[in-house]
Amino acid sequence: MRPAALLLAVLLWAVPAAAQEGAPDYSEWEALALRTEEALQDGTADDEALEALRGEIVAAREEFLAAQDAGAVRIATLESQIAALGPAPGEGEEEPADTASRRAELQDRLARLRAPGRTAEEAFLRASGLVAEIDGTLRQRQTRALLEMGPSPLDPSRWTRAVRALGNGLDAFGQEARDARASPELRQNAWRRLAAATALFVVGLALILRARGWVAPLMRAAEARLPPRAQGAAVFALSAGQIVVPVVGAVLAAAALDVLGLDGPLFTALGAGLVLAAVQYFGARWIGSWLFPVGERWNLTLGLPDRARAEGRAYTALLGTILALGTVLALVADAREWGAGTVAVVAFPLQVAIGAMLVRLGQLLARHAGQAGAPQDGEPGAESAADGYAGPLLRNVGRASMAVGVLGPVAAAAGYGALAQAVLGPAVMSLALIGLLVIVQQVIRDLYALAAGRDDGARDALLPVLLGFGVAVCSLPVFALVWGARVSDITEVWARIRAGFRVGETVISPGAILSFALILAIGILLTRLIQGALRTQVLPRTRIDTGGRTAIVSGLGYVGFIVAALVAITGAGIDLSTLAVVAGALSVGIGFGLQNVVNNFVSGIILLVERPISEGDWIEVGGQMGYVRSISVRSTRIETFDRTDVIVPNADLISGTVTNWTRGNLIGRLIVAVGVAYGTDTRLVERVLREIAEAHPMVLLKPPPSIFFRRFGADAMEFEIRAILRDVNWVMHVETDMNHEIARRFAEEGIEIPFPQRDMWLRNPEALRARTVPEAPAGEVRAEGQGEVVSPSFVRRGDAARGEGTGGRP
Repeated sequence: MRPAALLLAVLLWAVPAAAQEGAPDYSEWEALALRTEEALQDGTADDEALEALRGEIVAAREEFLAAQDAGAVRIATLESQIAALGPAPGEGEEEPADTASRRAELQDRLARLRAPGRTAEEAFLRASGLVAEIDGTLRQRQTRALLEMGPSPLDPSRWTRAVRALGNGLDAFGQEARDARASPELRQNAWRRLAAATALFVVGLALILRARGWVAPLMRAAEARLPPRAQGAAVFALSAGQIVVPVVGAVLAAAALDVLGLDGPLFTALGAGLVLAAVQYFGARWIGSWLFPVGERWNLTLGLPDRARAEGRAYTALLGTILALGTVLALVADAREWGAGTVAVVAFPLQVAIGAMLVRLGQLLARHAGQAGAPQDGEPGAESAADGYAGPLLRNVGRASMAVGVLGPVAAAAGYGALAQAVLGPAVMSLALIGLLVIVQQVIRDLYALAAGRDDGARDALLPVLLGFGVAVCSLPVFALVWGARVSDITEVWARIRAGFRVGETVISPGAILSFALILAIGILLTRLIQGALRTQVLPRTRIDTGGRTAIVSGLGYVGFIVAALVAITGAGIDLSTLAVVAGALSVGIGFGLQNVVNNFVSGIILLVERPISEGDWIEVGGQMGYVRSISVRSTRIETFDRTDVIVPNADLISGTVTNWTRGNLIGRLIVAVGVAYGTDTRLVERVLREIAEAHPMVLLKPPPSIFFRRFGADAMEFEIRAILRDVNWVMHVETDMNHEIARRFAEEGIEIPFPQRDMWLRNPEALRARTVPEAPAGEVRAEGQGEVVSPSFVRRGDAARGEGTGGRP
């Protein structure tokens, strides 16, 4: 056996073995599923046990999802082989024996290959059902816990115990400090530990207290020295130090406690609380300084006056202070294991304060959203970022904030402390996250302006808007986690998205969509590259005219797009036969609702193939005349001589009457009409006009121009010059040149160009009352007998004074 054949045989033997080795263990899965069903039915498993079972089921479900696609290539090959044998015989029909046996063999192999995938699909569906049942059970327990009534903080009997618990907590701090001081290890290195702790504490305290004072001058310097497009990103990066530096200081202060040997439960909770409190307090101040700045430069979204912005900064700073204090107290409560009544009493004042701050911030946002863009002092309202979509958004956020600020303390007072905590904390975090999103979107605009290297309009371009929208969409899972969703809930949504949805026999998943988009993008890119090469390199070196080149390039674009779409659909694993029903429904809808669009599309294809008109042609259609600038799928753009664009549906160009002045060539005829006075030598006129026509460089001499004596007009003898021009696009210029030359030559030859004259006769002048009239001004007619001054323009047939003549200009 040849080495290549031997290697191929080994590979063919190893692939099924590997596939079999990686197959899911269904016996183990069955045991896990039964154990989970029993735990759900009994209802005795706690949340941790259910979460553990859920994790195992999710891991098994991932294996089932991967096993569904096992053997997909072989299955597709067998299906193609069966299709190559032709359709299966109908009832009462027979096919050759060898074909029938081959068909049965292939179908048997196909059934065996499909069996593992169907088993995996069944197990996947069962696992998904169990995960959904576990999630439902956990959500029900969470809901019951939120709606369970606990001790009310308004019960006076609990106040004494709460005060006593706080006092005991302070005593416990002292006791832990005394225990640490009595430790032999601490006494052995007391001075060294004290020096190190003091240094850490002093440095940490300096970082906490002086961070804003150190960072603010750097921000002002960057704003003053950098160009406008670089200021936003630089100031944002420097302002982050207002959070990072104090948090580092809090970490150093917490480390000082550990160096001193204060590692008891309370001091450990205090150290962790210091870091979290620093993040909350300085983060709230930082967000407030950006949303409610002192100056106007960084007022991102809220066009608030100075007083309102000062209120906003105060509310956010106070809210951060309350949150920091609450965090420390919560950690101490856990360390001391306070009872529910004590926790309710201690937390209630903080909950009321948080609710008040939420109400005040909500009022500020709602008031601003209602007054955004309103005129002040008789002047038009200025456009602000709160106009348009942001105004209703701010108003709704403000109303929701006020509602939560009232609902939280009321629920806590009624004994629903868990419910109050579940709405107040997430509401504060949501406001902070919304503010952070607003700041990040502004920074994205500034970074785009910096990358673009310009200031005018760069921040309002499409790309930064799309990036900001993408950031907002990516923040949705964070909002869900803030409002009580579990991480497993987010991963479950992603798992369902990964699993996709089924259309017939085809599964549409993110992978398939990504493959479709990638292949389609590559196909379109290749089509554009080929079009560019043809347009600039190949076609200009041929004898094809401009219209033909455009038709070839456009047709190639359509063909390339269709081929790219078909390849992308096939590459994504989408079976077009499963979309037959959908395509049929779409065809009916197109036939009724989109027939005009389809008509124009087909007409555009006809225009590109038949080419009755091409780009650059001078055409006249529907009373509009101009040059064809582009022929698209639905319409054709015509640039008129007024430099305006007229969009003509393609169907009008196919079914209507179109005059193409430059179809095939640029040669066209010019007609110049002129009249001479009666009594002029007509042969002289003919000779002069012929000389004028033949002398113009744009006039062709083969065929020679013709001079025609057209008619005896009412005021003149009428002649015409009919000449063929080399380029009909210059017809107006040639006509102008000939008219100038006619005026000059006629003046030299003494040929008169008459103007219309009219004689006016008054019928029945005796019917007018005679009286003496003053002399009429020039250009007016006096009716004898009446003395009225009659303007010639008002003398009409059928009036009392009738004018008879030859008609025309008076």
